[in-house]
Amino acid sequence: MSDNSMPPYNDLIGDMLKKRENENGMENLKGFGKPLPKEYFSGDTFQHFQKIAKDAGYKPHWLKLQHEISGMINELAALSPSGEQGILQKRVIEINEKIAEHNRHCPPPMLKGRISLDSIDRAKEIWS
Repeated sequence: MSDNSMPPYNDLIGDMLKKRENENGMENLKGFGKPLPKEYFSGDTFQHFQKIAKDAGYKPHWLKLQHEISGMINELAALSPSGEQGILQKRVIEINEKIAEHNRHCPPPMLKGRISLDSIDRAKEIWS
């Protein structure tokens, strides 16, 4: 008697790799056909994944947001001395929404607080 209560095993990553291989897309990858460095097989798997991803040029979403927020804060700081209060406050709200998204995706040590018009100079230091 078979146990039908267990869903079938689903190997999503394996399926994606097989599909890519069937489309002859593996040969174009950097390092194709070369052995992996020995350090990839020792220690923490997640740390190795992060290193491999970084070596391949992958940038996590939270890091992209961090660069975007930094640019937005610098723009706000440039507008601040002569800008209209309402427009500046709207930009602060937009930046704080991005900061909230950043904080949902980043590692806990990278969490950052909200900004205000009074804290723009401090925010530039924190986000640069």
